[in-house]
Amino acid sequence: MMNPSAAQGTTRAAPPQQEVGFEEHLNEILGGFKGDQGELIPVLQQVQQAFGYVPEAAIDAIARFLHLPQVTVYGVATFYAQFKLTPSGRNIIRVCRGTACHVRGGARILREVEKQLGIKPGETTPDLEYGLETVACIGACALSPSMVVNDRVHGRVTPQKVKGILDAIGRPGE
Repeated sequence: MMNPSAAQGTTRAAPPQQEVGFEEHLNEILGGFKGDQGELIPVLQQVQQAFGYVPEAAIDAIARFLHLPQVTVYGVATFYAQFKLTPSGRNIIRVCRGTACHVRGGARILREVEKQLGIKPGETTPDLEYGLETVACIGACALSPSMVVNDRVHGRVTPQKVKGILDAIGRPGE
């Protein structure tokens, strides 16, 4: 099976099967289903909700459980944007690429965030602290250019403000 990390160019955490209880938790999720092939999306949704992403080991188990080829499960998981194949950062940074933000310098904001975090959109920092995404519009056009950190909107962002915004997130234990 293709390594999802290589396909998406993201840093990947230790495989979840090394985490205590991964297999038991996955079996508990699967136990709530009949094993019908039509249950694929609901199964993927529950796995995503439980682990924060769909681990490769889960794709293998889901394929066996639903009697589907791994490539089918992988294909569905990669087709729908709701599913992630790599862990997301604890802090999700979304940079708006909508028209208003674009016109007012959104690309510069994105470049500065990339520089500060050392990652590109769709990637997660090696410490799993930050994930970077771009979005078509966050609905704050009057505040453009804008970005969202977790659920907080930051408007009228300049490249000079990016570091301060990221520093303000804080890390557990600081």
